[in-house]
Amino acid sequence: MEIESLEELDDHLDSGEPLSGLRLQDLDLSGLGDRLAAHGDLTGLVVLGGRVPPAVAEVLLHGGAIVFPGIADAPVDPWRGLYVPADLYAGLEQGYAATPDARAYAWFVDARLRSDAYCTLVRAIHDDSVTDALDEFVAGRSVVGIMGGHAVGRHSAAYAGAAGLGHALAEAGHVVATGGGPGAMEAANLGALCRTPDAVAEAVRRIACVPGFRPDVTAWASVALEAREAVVGDEPTATPETLGPTARSLGIPTWFYGHEPPNVFCDVIAKYFSNAIREEGLLVRSTAGVVVLDGAAGTVQEVFQAVTPLYYAADDEPLAPIVLVGRRHWTETVPVWPALQALARGRRMEQVLHLVDTIDDVLPLLPPPPSPSQPDSR
Repeated sequence: MEIESLEELDDHLDSGEPLSGLRLQDLDLSGLGDRLAAHGDLTGLVVLGGRVPPAVAEVLLHGGAIVFPGIADAPVDPWRGLYVPADLYAGLEQGYAATPDARAYAWFVDARLRSDAYCTLVRAIHDDSVTDALDEFVAGRSVVGIMGGHAVGRHSAAYAGAAGLGHALAEAGHVVATGGGPGAMEAANLGALCRTPDAVAEAVRRIACVPGFRPDVTAWASVALEAREAVVGDEPTATPETLGPTARSLGIPTWFYGHEPPNVFCDVIAKYFSNAIREEGLLVRSTAGVVVLDGAAGTVQEVFQAVTPLYYAADDEPLAPIVLVGRRHWTETVPVWPALQALARGRRMEQVLHLVDTIDDVLPLLPPPPSPSQPDSR
């Protein structure tokens, strides 16, 4: 049983029940030494990060608990789970290189640390914490994944179209999940974040002056953060927990592609060090289907990764639809569709693979969410 707040821990301590099997995650245990000691045998209690003063640590270890300390010399808190954009872009006024996002990438690619056992452990703990929090975030929600190229410019018709698609899906009650990067991914997250078509158009207009993240990530992110504030207002105390209940826009990026900064139009961000875990996690959580916009090698890889579970699905296993948008692109420019047809022929997956001309054709092919989304003030 995971305990993620001091209120939950207080209730459990007051109940007098054994602490064995509890996982105390990222809590400040200052002043709780006596109450923990009163339980005597603490075997099976695991403390994951947080603040554990020496006196409390002594009680825990003496009682048989396992304590994973906080990690002070890494640029990330491995126990924290999900992020909001302000977490990753703090300090942007000093340039992108000063932000936690850029510093985490620099630490990740440091040749001296790539195979260091300690750093490998930190990254693994971090990604596991993200997965745990992401599972809680999407539980019971209808999630549509949108795939597409990172090179789509903010001033293009393709960008406006992806933004319109994200908005339509969110208005229908879906959580819009992307790879969390620039281009089509950013556009879909922007559309989902906005509550009206006019807000979508105005946000796109605001950021079109910096069409891409090259050569200046600082300018690209700065104008986007200004546009975000115009949509949602100032968010000085925003956390994944406070945004989660009404969130419509989810990004799942990776530091593996450090040259692609995360976009700021996600309500919450699940950022991974492992790209393999990240890609699989995005597809698995797209329970209401996957929509594929124009893309190149990375998008093609994701298409076949999404199709493989459909190909091997059991007879009684539900299949979520995969919709490719852009007939000419997927049959001529990057002729993926003929290969998909060949794989699907005679299989159940044939019924859920779709090729459409425009984004307007997408929504009718997706299952409706189980319940309407809860509107908020945005």
